Amino acid sequence: MDIIANYGTTLVLVAALFGFLMAWGIGANDVANAMGTSVGTKSLTIRQAIIIAMIFEFAGAYLAGGEVTATIRNGIIDSNAFVDSPDLLVLGMIASLLAAGTWLILASYFGWPVSTTHSIIGAIVGFAVVSIGPEAVQWGKFGGIVGSWVVTPAISGVIAYFMFISVQKLIFNTDDPLSNAKRYVPFYMFLTAMVICLVTIKKGLTHVGLHLTNGEGILLSTAISIAVAFAGWIYIRGQKYNPQDDSKMHFANVEKVFGILMVITACAMAFAHGSNDVANAIGPLSAVASIVASGGEIAGKATIAWWILPLGGIGIVIGLATMGEKVMATVGTGITHLTPSRGFAAQLATAATVVIASGTGLPISTTQTLVGAVMGVGLARGIAALNLGVLRNIVVSWIITLPAGAILSIAIFYVLQACFS
Repeated sequence: MDIIANYGTTLVLVAALFGFLMAWGIGANDVANAMGTSVGTKSLTIRQAIIIAMIFEFAGAYLAGGEVTATIRNGIIDSNAFVDSPDLLVLGMIASLLAAGTWLILASYFGWPVSTTHSIIGAIVGFAVVSIGPEAVQWGKFGGIVGSWVVTPAISGVIAYFMFISVQKLIFNTDDPLSNAKRYVPFYMFLTAMVICLVTIKKGLTHVGLHLTNGEGILLSTAISIAVAFAGWIYIRGQKYNPQDDSKMHFANVEKVFGILMVITACAMAFAHGSNDVANAIGPLSAVASIVASGGEIAGKATIAWWILPLGGIGIVIGLATMGEKVMATVGTGITHLTPSRGFAAQLATAATVVIASGTGLPISTTQTLVGAVMGVGLARGIAALNLGVLRNIVVSWIITLPAGAILSIAIFYVLQACFS
């Protein structure tokens, strides 16, 4: 308690700095995942992807990032264990932000797409164990986290595989791919809009104050999706293509349509990501600000101060703009060769898996979901289409993310204790 009383303002400023660093890491790593397929398929240039992500990620973080946030990320530690020593929780949260942010920036430098959620969870667990003891950690939560390394990539991979197979059979492997594209693409547009609407409603709009029941959400999503499919049908019919063009030109025209779908999906995923994953940076920061403001009282929920959401949104945008290119390259071109139709299948499978996870409570990493979907699309062309060396490095980086976050957090926690005690 003495630390909070004597250094309260300093602690909040340090937490804000490290929270900004964490948001920077999220932008450099996770946002690059959302835009990687669009860049890899050349549906967007890197500059266009950065501009779009800056707009939609910031909008998601600022408009739908939440009025309240859980002080302890994902309930992974028991806040009651820190009631008698709130200063340990404050120092631990600050250490966690710096540890997770450092790991994310390091991973981004090497082009590894890792989980921001797992980074912060590993960091929080690390300081909790050395400050209070193993009993402060809710170890049951870890089964779901470890399981998600296999389950979520598998689900998205299977969906992406069959999605791309259906596109091949219904459109590309036919005698007249352009005519079949006009017939079936509106259906894919309906599916895309449906999944995007459900993702946005599940992960974004509740924080704005728009609370829809599952039934209302499905009805609204269906109405919007029908309108999008109809608009898509009109757009495709209005396009003039030369019937004398060779098959390559027909394929190129079909891919252009899927390129438009990719851009729309990327915008929606960026908004949903900003609204959801900004909590990895602002959750611990809000906890510190709340505990200091209350003089050491630990609440289950913390109201977010007005300056915290913009701080997280700006950090995400700067991280993407300065360091996002390498992870974009890994996801977009390193795992397998992507075309707009393949990238669309991967992006739609990722969004669909997010919806499934939200509805079932399955622990999920957007990063691992997208990598699994890209793998699924690659497997549709055979195992030789995958770059197994890149995949090996990605999986290893996933496994070491939790212990890396924990070890860094423990070291930083001891340094902070020495500085403030």
